[in-house]
Amino acid sequence: MNTTYNEYEHRHNYPFSAIVGQDKLKEALLMNVINPQIGGALVRGERGSAKTIAVRGLADILPEITVVDGCRFSCDPKDISKMCSICREGYEKGRKLPVVKRRMKIAELPVGTTEDRVVGTLNIEKAITEGVKALEIGMLAEANRGILYVDNINLLDDHIMDVLLDAAAMGVNIVEREGVSVSHPANFILVGSMNPEEGELRPQLHDRLAFHVEVHGMGSLQNRVRIMRQSMEFERDPIFFKKLYEESQNDIAQKIIQAQKLLPRVTIKETFLRIVARMCIELDVDGHRPDIIITRAAMTKAAYDGRRTVTEDDMVFAAELTLGFRMRRTPFEEVALGATRFQQVLEHAKKLEAESKKKKAAGRKKTAAVKKSVSVKKTKAKKTAKSQ
Repeated sequence: MNTTYNEYEHRHNYPFSAIVGQDKLKEALLMNVINPQIGGALVRGERGSAKTIAVRGLADILPEITVVDGCRFSCDPKDISKMCSICREGYEKGRKLPVVKRRMKIAELPVGTTEDRVVGTLNIEKAITEGVKALEIGMLAEANRGILYVDNINLLDDHIMDVLLDAAAMGVNIVEREGVSVSHPANFILVGSMNPEEGELRPQLHDRLAFHVEVHGMGSLQNRVRIMRQSMEFERDPIFFKKLYEESQNDIAQKIIQAQKLLPRVTIKETFLRIVARMCIELDVDGHRPDIIITRAAMTKAAYDGRRTVTEDDMVFAAELTLGFRMRRTPFEEVALGATRFQQVLEHAKKLEAESKKKKAAGRKKTAAVKKSVSVKKTKAKKTAKSQ
């Protein structure tokens, strides 16, 4: 009886695999879990479209990571470059760091949070003598090597947003009080959700989030009825409902682990790189970040599907999630890149690449013909010289 009670006493997340539809959203989140270097995701959509449910649902399928046992920052015992000062000191002195495995964590940052809750608070007197030990950790420490989720990210205070931008860019959180500075690793996957009707996001953070996913409520009668039925079943008995999806949850969790192992061996053709570059040039996107994100995401999708080579479908999948909100536009243009426009840009880039290949092939053929002609002339000249 006690075991059953304990199962019910903490919050239960709706199973990730039970979410009806929203495939792009689920895939965008999974790609980031497999490869955190992609750079997070922004989920845009109307109220009640499963944005928060999908992010929270990741908690039960996230892979395990190896951390230093007892470390408040979940340091990686094998990567000294991303250790806190305490773990680094022990590592450099040759001490064997105690390790333990646990799932990646999801830290939820409330919109009305304070700076101290995000970055942590510092006891000045202790900080002078004890360094990082004097820091009362905040959300950035809790999210290290995990996911930091911000619902209604567009309503976040500008100052807090600046803190997130700095930490996301540097991978380090620096707490400074009265001339005393303490830092710790802060490598996290930033996921934000928002309702565009409540205001847009600042361009700086908009660009920092790699994927931009647009979600809507289901238009199908059958799907809407299914959502209602599943919701009632989950509310009635969350434990039993989750057991119904235990196998599908485990399947996704295993696919994540296998994809992480396969990812370092995935390759992408030079042709695809050139097409991606041409698309970004055609859309006049800012900087080179979109090109890099698309490449990483395409390789991650291939790994998730169990392949060692990137296909055109992988590239298109990654480009749609990355480029949708990144092209330059006038104030009266649509915010998102429409499917028709995207297809036009893709076909144009492929056409240019095909023409470029033909020109190169023709150039090589011409060069070979010239070399052959020169060689024939030299041979004739030698023969003439010998006959004389």
